[in-house]
Amino acid sequence: MAETGSLSPDEWAFWDTWMQAQRLLAKEVERVLQRDLGISKAEFGVLVTLRAAPDGRMRVTDLADTLDWEKSRVAHQLTRMERRGLLERSESGAAGRRTGIALTTSGAEVAERAIRVHADNLRRLAFDRLSPEQAAAIAGWSQDLIDHLAP
Repeated sequence: MAETGSLSPDEWAFWDTWMQAQRLLAKEVERVLQRDLGISKAEFGVLVTLRAAPDGRMRVTDLADTLDWEKSRVAHQLTRMERRGLLERSESGAAGRRTGIALTTSGAEVAERAIRVHADNLRRLAFDRLSPEQAAAIAGWSQDLIDHLAP
């Protein structure tokens, strides 16, 4: 076992490989979303989050919390998506503030297609390459990390 505060060469190699695999997978997932659907990973996140909400609606602050984004990032993203007709904002706060957000019909259609494309892509890129034992080990380790690191 490595000394406290240091990693062995094998541990560094493991870490580097894991980080490279994550970067390559994220890059390919983003590339396919852009190529096949014309949306970014960020737009995908907003679309599927709203799709899962009751009636496809939620408050902007709840969306920001769910995505763990800063309010300014959410505001800019929503403005771009509203211009593209994927969602609409509604007045639901004090002084006519636009604090509500909902998918448009077009946005709901894009979300449905995106989920299918994304699922097929994840299967092709990742899940078809895992044995049940590998998947269980990765899932267990990931949950351990989440339990340890999540606030």
